[in-house]
Amino acid sequence: MEVKHINAICQATKQIISTHFGVGVDILRPSAGRGKLTSEEISVILGIKGQLRGQIICTFSTETARSIISTMMGGMVVQDIDELGWSAVQEFGNWVAGTAATELSKEGCLIDVTPPIINEGDSKYYSESPFISIPLHSALGHIGVHISVQEVRQGA
Repeated sequence: MEVKHINAICQATKQIISTHFGVGVDILRPSAGRGKLTSEEISVILGIKGQLRGQIICTFSTETARSIISTMMGGMVVQDIDELGWSAVQEFGNWVAGTAATELSKEGCLIDVTPPIINEGDSKYYSESPFISIPLHSALGHIGVHISVQEVRQGA
């Protein structure tokens, strides 16, 4: 993974939180790993293809999801996540994906992103590919951004 790709994806997520939700974002200390990745209660899984191949997984607590949904719905109090709420979480994933594609294109890297898949419940993801985990903190709550992307070689 190249640092410029990780930075572009991280910048995209930070930009979504600050511009769409109007809150500041602190990027905490990143870590690298391979093998098992433990999620929080909710995960948004985005597949990447094109000049990069891999995944972006955003994980957060149910409380953070309710904050995201509430903000997207103009401040409406969200007690339970219903179909409309899950749709909002999926749209959050679309925003991250679209902005990541834009930021990566500025680096000369063209990608397509699969529609987001939402996972509810604590999960463990396993990958032979290395990943970088970047914790973000804002007034919405904690969001973990886990990135595992590899450049696709020409002709591969």
